[in-house]
Amino acid sequence: MDKWMIHGSVHEMRARGFNISQIAETLNVSRNRVYNYLSMDQETFQTWERQKARRTRKLDPYREEILKWLQEYPTLKASQIEDWLKERYPELLVGESTVRLYVRDLRRDHGIRKVVKERQFVAIPELPPGRQTQVDFGMARLGHEDGSESIGRFISFVLSHSRYKYVEWLDRPFTVKDMVRCHENAFRFFGGMTTEMVYDQDALIAVSENAGDLLLTEGFQSYVSFRGFDVHLCRARDPQSKGKVERVVQYVKGNFVPGRRYHDLADWNKRTIEWLDRTANHKRHETTKKRPCEVHSLEKQHLDKISSPVSFETNLVSSVSRTVHKDNTIRYAGARYSVPIGT
Repeated sequence: MDKWMIHGSVHEMRARGFNISQIAETLNVSRNRVYNYLSMDQETFQTWERQKARRTRKLDPYREEILKWLQEYPTLKASQIEDWLKERYPELLVGESTVRLYVRDLRRDHGIRKVVKERQFVAIPELPPGRQTQVDFGMARLGHEDGSESIGRFISFVLSHSRYKYVEWLDRPFTVKDMVRCHENAFRFFGGMTTEMVYDQDALIAVSENAGDLLLTEGFQSYVSFRGFDVHLCRARDPQSKGKVERVVQYVKGNFVPGRRYHDLADWNKRTIEWLDRTANHKRHETTKKRPCEVHSLEKQHLDKISSPVSFETNLVSSVSRTVHKDNTIRYAGARYSVPIGT
């Protein structure tokens, strides 16, 4: 229904005794729009529409570019458009609502529909600052300039209290050494570590080295013991246990990846950090209604400070389990060794 028909219908329904809420619900428009249309007769509305048509909008210089993005990626969100504009035009100062309304009008004028499947999550109590970090893996197809594609793998960390995020990519499967390095990078990015780390059982088992060196076995367990954080394993794709990081994984795949072209791993990780600073950790979170970066500045005070960076190769040595016999000895490589009484 176009604006002229809506304007006429608003006045007609009002004359028939409908209240504002009934008119808004029937015509699927906002209450403010009903009030606005009721304040204008047909002549005033016509003059207003003409003036509005001549009015330039802040994003008009970028109209063709935005329209091209929407036509190429119909599922794009306005927040993604905003991020792309700020990435390409750092000098552009534009509000979130300005972009949202502009994208909405472009979709309407050009018949570009967006079909979004919403996933339902179960609300759980908020955790205190410094308590928990959730970790999960993701995969995405990365488009190259020549039209080819490759598989990118990433690991995501999110502080459960502040929703402050860290993401790091690899162009190959993760190994135990990669896990240690990424954890260290995340702790430095956060300014410390939480007392508990939450992982996905299936993801930890699926990510392996040489089809047998599974995470959270000897190598990673050595790192966990060294850093001293608690580990909680949960079921795969369980929103009650680690829904926060699952949303981050989908956010990366749905907001950062589409429309960007992959050049090399270093550049891709650099652009990811810029996206985290500019968008993922800066925009207001829909649940907390706060900016993660602002809440993180407070949560940072509750994080456990970490020592100097750990290198898997130099600092961590896999432990070897042996049975202690009744005479307080162990056998290793054909030899017997005594251990302290009571071991």
